[in-house]
Amino acid sequence: MGPAYAVTARVERLVMTSDEAAEPGQDDRPREPAVEEAFDRLVSEGSDRLARPLVPLLATGFVGGIDVGVGVLAFLVVDHETGQPLLAAAAFPVGFIALLLARSELFTENFLVPVTARIAGRGSWWQLVRLWLVTLAANLAGGIVMAALIINARPELRATAAELGRHYATLGVSWRSFLLAVLGGIIITLLTRMQHVSDELGPKLVAGVAMSFTLVAAQLFHSVLDSILMFTGLLGGQAGYTWADWAGALGWSGFGNLVGGIGLVTSLRLLQTPHRVAEERDGQS
Repeated sequence: MGPAYAVTARVERLVMTSDEAAEPGQDDRPREPAVEEAFDRLVSEGSDRLARPLVPLLATGFVGGIDVGVGVLAFLVVDHETGQPLLAAAAFPVGFIALLLARSELFTENFLVPVTARIAGRGSWWQLVRLWLVTLAANLAGGIVMAALIINARPELRATAAELGRHYATLGVSWRSFLLAVLGGIIITLLTRMQHVSDELGPKLVAGVAMSFTLVAAQLFHSVLDSILMFTGLLGGQAGYTWADWAGALGWSGFGNLVGGIGLVTSLRLLQTPHRVAEERDGQS
């Protein structure tokens, strides 16, 4: 569990301390219906994710890796043909649109939703860690399949893929790379929050396009997306970096994503509704 458990446990302490420190008569404070409805939606969906059987969890994560791989394909094609990184970044959101419409999942999407459910007393810490580990492994498996398909079906993309993958593989362990990963976690977790504000498809699509474009255009450090880019370079034979470089980049970016997503987005969102957290926890006891 290590850092993941430490961050989520810290979130739980923050929320409960906030609720305990409230003044008497706290139930009379003004409520925000839209915020509370979003909280209820997150708890309900998060409970389902925590309890999901292994095979559906693997399938959902694997397809999530394939969906992001579609975005990587679009990104590589446009970058190769135009040499314009921002134009290529504008093509990438097709992968996140697929994630939304196909109801698949990314590892980093599982920061806000299941953590909210866990803090509210649903499921267990083991179920949360299991969800993270299985989803990440399945995302990477789907991503490496897509990477192999891309570089074999479109061999002319190999040089472009190697150059882009090399950027992330050689970021190294530094404050800059850590902050890029923190920003990546913030962007994806904020995207998840935005998509749970409403049940309407339009706002969800707008959020998906805008935030995924920002993720790629700013060259933020994202554990799954950047792994797929690195896979294309490695499998294409022109990488200039190694599988060990990829593994190091995955661990460092995953840690930064977790800090940004849970520490700087999920925890603050939960502090908006400490009374609802307390109500949910009381209802589970």
